[in-house]
Amino acid sequence: MYTTIDNDETDASPVPDRLVHSNGIRIGQELIKATAPFAVENVAKSWWLVGSTFSLMIAALVGAAITPWWPVRLILSAIGALIMVRAFITYHDYMHGAILRTSRLAWVLFRVYAAFALTPPRSWRKSHNYHHGHVGRVSEASVGAFPLITTKMWREATTGRRLLYRFQRHPLVVLFGYLTIFAYSICLLPFLQNPLKNWDSALALFGHVGLITLLWIYGGFDVAFFAVLLPSTIASALGSYLFFAQHSFKRMHIISPEAWTYYRAALESSSYMRLNKLMQWFTGNIGYHHIHHLNIRIPFYRLPEAMAAIPELQSPVTTTLAPRDIVDCFRSCLWDEDTQRIVSYREAGKPA
Repeated sequence: MYTTIDNDETDASPVPDRLVHSNGIRIGQELIKATAPFAVENVAKSWWLVGSTFSLMIAALVGAAITPWWPVRLILSAIGALIMVRAFITYHDYMHGAILRTSRLAWVLFRVYAAFALTPPRSWRKSHNYHHGHVGRVSEASVGAFPLITTKMWREATTGRRLLYRFQRHPLVVLFGYLTIFAYSICLLPFLQNPLKNWDSALALFGHVGLITLLWIYGGFDVAFFAVLLPSTIASALGSYLFFAQHSFKRMHIISPEAWTYYRAALESSSYMRLNKLMQWFTGNIGYHHIHHLNIRIPFYRLPEAMAAIPELQSPVTTTLAPRDIVDCFRSCLWDEDTQRIVSYREAGKPA
C-alpha cells in the first residue's frame, strides 16, 4: 500500500513517516517537503502587510478614543479589535521565524507590541512551542493549549480534577480570554512561577495596565474603555476561540504516543476553519491551521497559496464560525479510546 522514499536523513519518529502512497499521494515527510517552496517570505510584502496592519489598527483605536459620537466609537473599537487579531498573527509568524526574522526593526516593533498586548516573548515562545509538539496528544497540562484527556482518565479522576478540567475548557474561560488566558496564563502565572526568567511577563502586564491608567487619567474612562478595554476583550475572545476550535472539534483525532508525528498532528488534529474573505483577512489566514502545523515557516499570506497548489491539503477536516459548529466544538470534551472519537461529558457517562 505504501512505498518508502530513500533518503539519507534520519527520521527520529518511531513511525515510518517518509512515505508516498502507492497511488502517488504524498504523506509524511514527503508532504512536508512539498510545502517547503511556500516557506519563503517576500520581505517587502511582509513589511507592507505588517506596516499596513499596525497602521490601520492604531488608526481605528485612536479614532475610537477621540471620536465624540459613541456609536462611531463602538464601531471603530470593534474594527480595531478585529485588526488586533490580525496584528497578533503577524507577531505569531514573527515568533515562528516565518517573517522578518533577521530584521532588527521587526525585533523592536514586535517586542514593543508584546509589551502592550499581553504576549511576552519568553512565555509565549515556550508555551506555543509546547503546543506544537503536543497537538493531537492526550494531555492534562494546560500549557500553551487547552487540556484534553480520555474518557477513562475522566472517570478515574477525583471530583476536584474533573471540576478543574471542566473549568479550563469552559466557554466562559474562552469568552473572557483577555483575563483568563492572556493576562493570567500567559503573563501573571509564568512570572509568579519564575520571576527571573519571565521578567518580560511583568513588563507586559505593567505596560498594558500602565497604558490603560494613562488613558483613564488624561482622557477619562471612556477613552480607556473604547481604545483598550473593549477591543482587547473582543480580540482576546475571538483569538482564544480560534485557538480552541482548531484543536477541539467533532472529527479531530487523538494519536497514540507511538504513532504521533507532526504530519499526523497537522492533518488529523488541526482543523481548517472555513471563513469568508473578510474574516480571512482579519484573522491573518490562521484558519489554514492544518497547513500552519505542517510547516510553521510558511508566512500567513502564503498559506492559501500552499493549499491551492498542494492537492493533499485540499480535503482537511473543517469547522466554521457558525453557531452549530461553535456548540460542537465546546461539546468535544474527551477522547474515547474505544470508539476513537471525541465525545461530550454526557456521552462519556458518569464518573465512577
